[in-house]
Amino acid sequence: MPERLLDAVSAVAAEVGQMAHARWGQEFRRWEKAPDHPVCEVDIEADALLRKRLSAIDPEAGWLSEETADSAERLTRVRVWVVDPIDGTRDYLRGRPGWAVSIALVEGGRPLIGVLDAPARGEHWRAGAGLGATRNGEPIHVSGRSTIEGARVPADVLPRSDGDLVPVFKPNSIALRIAMVAAGEADLLATLRWGHEWDIAAAALIAQEAGATVTDALGHPLRYNSTRGEAFGVLATTPGIHALAVERLRSRAEKASVR
Repeated sequence: MPERLLDAVSAVAAEVGQMAHARWGQEFRRWEKAPDHPVCEVDIEADALLRKRLSAIDPEAGWLSEETADSAERLTRVRVWVVDPIDGTRDYLRGRPGWAVSIALVEGGRPLIGVLDAPARGEHWRAGAGLGATRNGEPIHVSGRSTIEGARVPADVLPRSDGDLVPVFKPNSIALRIAMVAAGEADLLATLRWGHEWDIAAAALIAQEAGATVTDALGHPLRYNSTRGEAFGVLATTPGIHALAVERLRSRAEKASVR
């Protein structure tokens, strides 16, 4: 995977991040596309700009985005752009910095490129398959934790059964929470619900290239550009505690995975 392709995608993420940041805290239209699923006109504008710029980079790639009606046509493509124009819209709307532009280029079900631009936090994350991961140009790596007790988890509160874990600051963006594991600022991130590939594809590659183990909530490998564009949860951890985390969460995950 040529690094110049990563550079091009990185530049697009920065451009869209700058556009969204300029509108942040200003007046714009907002609504709910479904109960408890807020969206605003900046999401839509960011989506349109992303599609224009990324399609110019790879016009043969399909498209899977939170803010574009899905089409089965993407399933016929070798490569697919998997994007979330503003991951963490709730923080964006509240004037909080925990949001990011998320871009992944997927080929054969696996991410080749992952970029997050979080301008309100002054952070730009990027990774290419086999190229490692960086934040603001500096290499990042997961922590060396090998015991689950005391593991840091981005969370507001933790269940009583997880009282031996340590909650740390939680941005609204799930991608940024995964990136915290990549940077060694957290040791474990888990979600136990069906979610969308656009939330996790870019950050999962960043975490993997930083040395993390990333799977679905049941410990199975993640594959992208699936028929529904969904995965059951995500589990991103330091390698030394992944098996322990899978075992701890197994019964909860199995119950939650039933639709």
